[in-house]
Amino acid sequence: MRVLADYFPLLLFFVAFKLSGIWVATGVAIAASVVQIAWFHYRGTVSAVHWVSLAVIVVFGGATLLLRDETFIKWKPTVLYLAFAGILAAGKLVWRRDLLSLVMKEITLPPPVWTRLTWSWVAFFCGMAFANWYIAFHFPTDTWVNFKVWGGIGLFLVFALAQGLFLARHVVEPSH
Repeated sequence: MRVLADYFPLLLFFVAFKLSGIWVATGVAIAASVVQIAWFHYRGTVSAVHWVSLAVIVVFGGATLLLRDETFIKWKPTVLYLAFAGILAAGKLVWRRDLLSLVMKEITLPPPVWTRLTWSWVAFFCGMAFANWYIAFHFPTDTWVNFKVWGGIGLFLVFALAQGLFLARHVVEPSH
């Protein structure tokens, strides 16, 4: 259920795009993101990731609708991925913290493994940012929307699965 709630705005964006085009889809994505935050707030589980995502969709989606220029909505995923990469990198470089260890506090790992995991996610987010930028500005909008939804979800799931397999070898069992 959580995965569906996380991807709710993206899936509605896709459906709205296929039915009514980029302008309606952008408005639907903004509205769905607001509903998503309200839902998570009601459940008591709003994360910083959701707030950052809402801010980026409101700014870039709003600019898209206000200026009638789809360039802004196409930049949204690239900016969001770079924000996530930047936050993780700054956590490590500036504050000497692996912020993923705060998000995944139920998992106990040795510090070098947290560091490796952090840099893996930074690289992944940078790669996703580049892929989004390239496809958004070198292919038709329809191709970009398909990649944004199905390619993005697929790559994220494959990467998360690979990280899970990597983590399984390094998880430290709590002593009783």
